[in-house]
Amino acid sequence: MSFWNPFIIICGIVSVTCFSSLLAEAPPASAQLEPPATAAVVDITEASQVAVAHPANPDLTQIYGWKEHVFINGLKTKFQAKLDTGALNSSIHAEEEELFERDGKKWVRFIVRNPTEENPTRYRIEAPLVRIAKVKEPGGVSLPREVVRLTVEIGGRKIRGEFTLNNRSNMLSPVLIGRRMIKDLGWVDSGRTFLADEKIFR
Repeated sequence: MSFWNPFIIICGIVSVTCFSSLLAEAPPASAQLEPPATAAVVDITEASQVAVAHPANPDLTQIYGWKEHVFINGLKTKFQAKLDTGALNSSIHAEEEELFERDGKKWVRFIVRNPTEENPTRYRIEAPLVRIAKVKEPGGVSLPREVVRLTVEIGGRKIRGEFTLNNRSNMLSPVLIGRRMIKDLGWVDSGRTFLADEKIFR
């Protein structure tokens, strides 16, 4: 006569249930485990092959101060000029502008003087009119201004460019040279003045 022990039967049932749960949670044998994340590797050999910028013109470039002395159209008077990289166009102090015709073309005559001098010499200049430009005054009002081409000598070097005839009597420099002419001159040292005669090249 055989006897069934209830305690043994219950333990067997519990063991089978736990084993089945473990089998259900375990991943299938065919599943691939993802490899652990690793740090990215950068090929630094490309950095050594980056092109290095070189000057477009291998020749030395002259350095100018932000203030220089200039001669205008061969006049004997020396004018102080401000080399302003923040201005696109150049301008000159002019007075008594007058338009007239010569050989069927428009010209303009005007007076130039150095307003910073106590008794400045007045010079009359006549030049062909290039165009009429609208110049915005400090108050925000745009006024028409004549534009002419003048020759400027700075540090023994002569360049020719367009100048707007303007009233610069309240400015420290009667002549302003903007970027359009500066690009043909050289570089400007914003911390120094009157370098043209020193012939500094870089």
